[in-house]
Amino acid sequence: MKKTLRLILGDQLNTNHSWFTTVDETVTYAIMEIRTETDYVQHHIQKVVGIFAAMRSFANELKSNNHNLIYLSLNDKSNLQSFSNNIKNLILEHQFTHFEYQLPDEYRVDQDLKQLCNSISITSAAVDTEHFFTSRNELGDFFEGKKTFLMESFYRAMRKKHFVLMEGDKPLNGKWNFDSDNRKKLPKEHKPTSPLVFDNDVSEILFEINKTNIKTIGSIDAKNFVWPVNREQSLALLDFFATECLQLFGSFQDAMTPNEWSLYHSRISFSMNIKLISPKEVIDRVTFEWNKRSHEIEFHQLEGFVRQIIGWREYMRGIYWNQMPNYSNLNFFNNLEKLPSWYWTGATKMNCLKDSINQSLQYGYAHHIQRLMITGNFALLAGIHPDEIDAWYLGIYIDAFEWVQITNTRGMSQFADGGIVGTKPYVSSASYIDKMSNYCGSCYYKKAIKTGDKACPFNSLYWNFYDKNESKLAKNPRIGMMYNVWRKMKPEDISALLEQADYYLKNINDL
Repeated sequence: MKKTLRLILGDQLNTNHSWFTTVDETVTYAIMEIRTETDYVQHHIQKVVGIFAAMRSFANELKSNNHNLIYLSLNDKSNLQSFSNNIKNLILEHQFTHFEYQLPDEYRVDQDLKQLCNSISITSAAVDTEHFFTSRNELGDFFEGKKTFLMESFYRAMRKKHFVLMEGDKPLNGKWNFDSDNRKKLPKEHKPTSPLVFDNDVSEILFEINKTNIKTIGSIDAKNFVWPVNREQSLALLDFFATECLQLFGSFQDAMTPNEWSLYHSRISFSMNIKLISPKEVIDRVTFEWNKRSHEIEFHQLEGFVRQIIGWREYMRGIYWNQMPNYSNLNFFNNLEKLPSWYWTGATKMNCLKDSINQSLQYGYAHHIQRLMITGNFALLAGIHPDEIDAWYLGIYIDAFEWVQITNTRGMSQFADGGIVGTKPYVSSASYIDKMSNYCGSCYYKKAIKTGDKACPFNSLYWNFYDKNESKLAKNPRIGMMYNVWRKMKPEDISALLEQADYYLKNINDL
């Protein structure tokens, strides 16, 4: 008799997958908590706990629906701590005759499972996760023969193909992109909506992790874990965003302010990335809300969010599968420095970095501008090796999986890919940070001072970055203006800026 073993990864918790439409007594599912996944990078404790909690909840759901299931917990004596060793052991122990898995989203796991299938004597097959709008190769096919991979072109094609925010073959409301309407600073007197959080008790999982030597970062309240760990909670968080946050999401999506970790962001990326909810469900829900309340929700609020889901998220995944594994080695600026020690503690006098890092350590989360224009911006200005910042982002954020993290970090944030993802490096001085945040007013450093005592480090490091990388950037049409400004400066002002930057870089752990 045919006996099939199906592997479910920790980021494949999709109850709507066609695998589960029928109960088959000849099929057994396997879910496993393993050290190769907890240890390949130093993760935030909330990320490890959150994924394990979601896996266990998903396993309970499968069992309640009468599916056969083998669940290997972290400290199970029969757990061999890798996909390959566990699968081989289960095949031998239970006499399975066929093995199946859903296509992994991460290259390293994809390679591991391909090697596993080549090494076992039974038949095997891989199926789609049925989650994304696109296939792995769709972006590569779309841009075949093109020198650049322009996200906007891909986004428009996705809108047309899936008929999202369309009126016939034209974009709804006359244009494709309303990003220019989505760059407002949060007024000082404005109090954002209090975020929806959960009070999941994950103390048992934390106890099991603490019995091991797994190294993690960050903090956790195990009795009141705030992140969704099942589909029901994920849908509740999506509903909260649609009803309470969507109306101001676009306007303030780039805004930053101290002690407000959620603002009007959806915070559904963790749920989406472990597939508790699908991107189509997300877009359908927010579009429904806008249709119902278009008199009070401006269109640019909706379009800005939809662009992140059907545009940016799918685009980044396409870049990943088109460019890996070489992408993980790109270092366009040949940056070689180590991350400052305070990236792991938040103990810096720079308000923007202190707030963004401490928030990340407390919640395993920061929104996209904190990641891009605060922690990422500083790392690029400081010449940090892309491997260093990659590992930090992949570890510290609860929603970070390599397929979406590395293209955002090494590409968008660090420009280490030399322009595959972004058309210019995303760097700034203090002026941009002050424009989009309320960090600068109470900072130890002074935003308007470029050199001397208490000069904001972003100011001198910004010009030092352009000076250092002029041979690689001077011909970039999007930043030529900055070199014109640089060349018109007085020689003594240029020297002072470079000396200030050199001093800060040599004393980076004390900033």
